[in-house]
Amino acid sequence: MSGIEKRLSRYSQLYSRVGFSHEYKKMGTTELKHILEYTWHELGLTISYENYDNYEAVNSIIKLSNGNFRLVQRLFSQIERIMEINNLEKVTTEVVQAARESLIIGTND
Repeated sequence: MSGIEKRLSRYSQLYSRVGFSHEYKKMGTTELKHILEYTWHELGLTISYENYDNYEAVNSIIKLSNGNFRLVQRLFSQIERIMEINNLEKVTTEVVQAARESLIIGTND
C-alpha cells in the first residue's frame, strides 16, 4: 500500500511497533504462471495450456490479479471453496469470475 509508512507515523503507538515496511513488486507473467501451476497441483488438478478451458482460466487470473501475489492467494481460496461447494473438477473462467465476485477487489478495467 503506497504511503502506508507516512500514514502509520501519525499513530505513534502503532508506528513504534512496526519494524519496517517492504513494497513488493508485481510478479511477471512467467512467475505468475509458475505460481498458478503449483496452486493447480495443490488442488489436485493438472494444468495444460493446450486445454482451452485451462488456458482461458489462467489468462483470466493473470489479467485479474495484475501480478499481485496476495490477490492470487485470496482468489484461489475462493476458487477452491466454489469448486468444493459445486463438486467441480476443473477451474474454468466461470469459476474464476464467481470467485472474483465474492472478493472486494474493484473493477477489472
